[in-house]
Amino acid sequence: MASYQVTNPATGEVEARYETASDADIQHAVETAHQAYLSWRGVAPSERAALLHRVADLHEQRSDALADIIVREMGKPKSQALGELALVVDIYRYYADNGPAWLEPEPLVTGGAKAEVRKQGLGVLLGIMPWNFPYYQVARFAGPNVLNGNTILLKHAPQCPESALAIEEIFTAAGAPAGVYTNLFASNEQAGDIIADPRVQGISLTGSERAGAAVAEQAGRQLKKVVLELGGSDPFLVLPDADLKQAVKQAVQGRFGNCGQACNAAKRIIVDDAVFEEFLEAFRQAVEGIQVGDPQAADTVMGPMSSEQALVNVDTQVKDAVSQGAKLVTGGQRLDRAGAWYAPTLLTGVTRDMRIFQEELFGPVAVVYRAADLDEAIDLANDTPYGLGAVIQTSNPEGALDLANRLEVGMVHINEPPGSEAELPFGGVKRSGFGRELGKDGMEEFVNRQMVKMAR
Repeated sequence: MASYQVTNPATGEVEARYETASDADIQHAVETAHQAYLSWRGVAPSERAALLHRVADLHEQRSDALADIIVREMGKPKSQALGELALVVDIYRYYADNGPAWLEPEPLVTGGAKAEVRKQGLGVLLGIMPWNFPYYQVARFAGPNVLNGNTILLKHAPQCPESALAIEEIFTAAGAPAGVYTNLFASNEQAGDIIADPRVQGISLTGSERAGAAVAEQAGRQLKKVVLELGGSDPFLVLPDADLKQAVKQAVQGRFGNCGQACNAAKRIIVDDAVFEEFLEAFRQAVEGIQVGDPQAADTVMGPMSSEQALVNVDTQVKDAVSQGAKLVTGGQRLDRAGAWYAPTLLTGVTRDMRIFQEELFGPVAVVYRAADLDEAIDLANDTPYGLGAVIQTSNPEGALDLANRLEVGMVHINEPPGSEAELPFGGVKRSGFGRELGKDGMEEFVNRQMVKMAR
């Protein structure tokens, strides 16, 4: 059965199909990864780091071709695809440069006895990755864990088979021993079998809340470590002293980049009453000026949505909100062309009793809320099942540092759009998941912190 396929969202055409792995293929891959771990864990961290440097170099050398793959698979504009690959290169190099030192034993003080904590890999890890950032999501999981001495089984999104194969080929070309990094065209049922396999020691999933709950339940039954990076409904707070020109520009970047299909996108823009009307008018003009078009064109800001189903989901949410009294300021319809094209959309007047208030909007739709004062802005920001990230726009950055303490999120950006960097931990709280990726924190999720003490 061909469940993995490339459907170009710009045209709606199926361009390639790939067969799902057989159960025998899965068993062979798990055993190969397990045997690879038994030797890979004994390889010096410096040699593992050298592999990651070669992986980074190959991503950089092949970036143009790699970018073209995801333009076809999920509609990302070419310029943004190249930006994603630049971040991927940074991530692999970051762990190659810093990881070996973080794996050094940590001495402990125990009344004169010699004791230390050693960091060891756990074994075979399963990564379940989404389609919205096909290379980046893999890099932030695979980079630190290959450096840790773990081995990787990677189940990518069914609509990203060619980028999945391209990553595996890069690891092979870089000299990774067989089983250190393995791509699997596995079904969801097969993924459940992999989680249950005693040779597999941990699972990392980036995806929907529903998928995260299912994987966490399966992993919990097996008493296995799991890291979940799930959805978000991130607030973008515009305080009365904000630079409105900057705030508008960064709100557009933070909401409509990648066609709004990012877990940490600025999905709820909360504006103080004192500047609400001025901000809204400027933001409306900016949204209507977004260049939507051929994702290969250099000036394209927004391409198609990733799939027809993704478009239907967002359009249903928008229509439901409008039917309940929300105001459609601009957009709100699919564009008249073949493929999954949706107009940049702006809503106001969304109230807390509407379905859209509590759900994640995963597409090019911004909702702008009016807050009477700072306390109401914070209340709106925290009134969500999610807790991934937030943005604060203000001319008082020191005050924003105090304000950040009141936000129930894992990440706060002040006077910049939401984003990701190799050295900064990424993750959230509440129904946005648990665990962290990237930074030193990302190195320490799947390690055995082994205590060793020598008798006096």
